[in-house]
Amino acid sequence: MKKISILFLALSILSSCKQEHPKTYLTLAGKIENNKDSIISIASRQGVIKKILINADGTFKDSLKVETGAIYTFESSNQRAPIYLKNGYNIEITGNSEDFLKSFKFTGEGASNSNFIIAQIEKSQNLGNPQDILNLEEADFKKKLNTIKGEYDSILNSYTDLDSTLFANIKAQNNQLVTSFTNAYNTNKLMGKGKPSPTFENYKDVKGGVKSLASFKGKYVYIDVWATWCGPCIQQIPYLQGLEKEYHGKNIEFVSISTDESQRSGGSWEAAEQKWRDFVKAKSLTGVQLWSGEDYAFQQAYQINAIPRFILISPEGTIVDANAPRPSDPALKSMLTSLGI
Repeated sequence: MKKISILFLALSILSSCKQEHPKTYLTLAGKIENNKDSIISIASRQGVIKKILINADGTFKDSLKVETGAIYTFESSNQRAPIYLKNGYNIEITGNSEDFLKSFKFTGEGASNSNFIIAQIEKSQNLGNPQDILNLEEADFKKKLNTIKGEYDSILNSYTDLDSTLFANIKAQNNQLVTSFTNAYNTNKLMGKGKPSPTFENYKDVKGGVKSLASFKGKYVYIDVWATWCGPCIQQIPYLQGLEKEYHGKNIEFVSISTDESQRSGGSWEAAEQKWRDFVKAKSLTGVQLWSGEDYAFQQAYQINAIPRFILISPEGTIVDANAPRPSDPALKSMLTSLGI
């Protein structure tokens, strides 16, 4: 009996000597095989918050503080992977730079959160083309949607030690998935491939006169909805001009519709129009340059709430793609080639 008491006492001492990781910071360590970089960057939405040196053998170890438990970005060799960080965690990472995301394994305190995120990403990547789901008949669509939500919930519930904030956010996201898919399905009924396109009428042409969608009947129409104040819109202009040159003389019109409005021009519609005209002239913009003025019916019909937005319409006036690839996306040229343009 005395020996048993001594044994329990020893185990009690060992247990009490186990040190918990301090809650004021977190530790990251691990090894990246086939590494070609000397630094790992940990970034938030606001930018890089920590740079960690990688040894020649791919190992690394460092500590850092984060403002709140959240998904951050682990970056190395110009590749990125999500990682869930929170002060108090002690995470070890193993992976291969040649299969950056899929090879990542996380162990240690707090690791389940990142392993869950990777599993959810893999599920999303295997979902297939969402448009194929939106094209299903209603009964099949509802059945497929319930299956997808069940699969996402199953992944979530299989991780029993997730951070409470992450669990709550993903649970809400899974519930929102049904609403988002349903809204997209209803929109697709009106704006899906082959549906008649909403039209615009009498938009001012920078070259004089007015143009309507009917002005381009018989040709494919690639529409760029933009504004002079929109940085991402301006970034696409060189790519769009390149396409206009490459497809000059072919059965397609490149139509840019400016949505410059009075609120950004001191409350004056005249000033807004002049700003658009000056911009087109200064940048020597090609293609068909139109200004919608006070008529937002076309944009509202396509539910455009962010720009740039690109739309491809067939020679018959039906929708080819209500969210067409950007000019900088190689997928656009592949699409045009498949249409025989």
